[in-house]
Amino acid sequence: SLAMISSAFFLPATTLTKPASAEEASTAPEPAAAPRSASKSDRYDALSDQEKTILANNQRIASFNNAPPDFPAFLREGYEVKVLTRPGFVEDESGLIYKDYEVGSGLYPEEGQQVRFHYTAYNENGATIDSTFRQGKPAQTQLGIGGMIPGFEMGIRGMKPGGKRRIVVPPDLGPPVGPGTFFSAKQYEVFDVELLAITNCERKGFAMVSKIVCEE
Repeated sequence: SLAMISSAFFLPATTLTKPASAEEASTAPEPAAAPRSASKSDRYDALSDQEKTILANNQRIASFNNAPPDFPAFLREGYEVKVLTRPGFVEDESGLIYKDYEVGSGLYPEEGQQVRFHYTAYNENGATIDSTFRQGKPAQTQLGIGGMIPGFEMGIRGMKPGGKRRIVVPPDLGPPVGPGTFFSAKQYEVFDVELLAITNCERKGFAMVSKIVCEE
């Protein structure tokens, strides 16, 4: 069941790149709400000396984990986290951060349609959590059925087929945490996603024997 395959973005336990490929790590379009560029407080040139020290240590860890180029940095001090991004990243009103590397073409996916995509998921340290390349095939799921974490679904709804996008999901839009879940603490997650295709779905059959069937 694809609804349970990935602990990274599918619920309940729950950039596009083959791990370690810079070109494939590049990921893609336009949000529903007007985005903003990273604010001055989110920029590298506005850091205190202590933050620069934390950043240098984080970058060493990310490098050790083979994080892809252009990977955001997370400065965590207690419960406060500052997200540092390079030019090209935008943040929408929900707090979702993303960068489009390729916009793709065609229409955006709609409620009830099925999306097929490749992805690589990372934690704040740039370590790969999960990847369809490791699984050997793309993932697919319907929009609007509550099968994905909110931030991931919001990010993929703004993509067109052929698009490549890096999505930075804040904790408030992430998966549940605590006992019985994959995550023990609220953290940011980063996804590199390539949207491969959008297909229509419809209910077939009657009453108890009906089911949703999506185009191949």
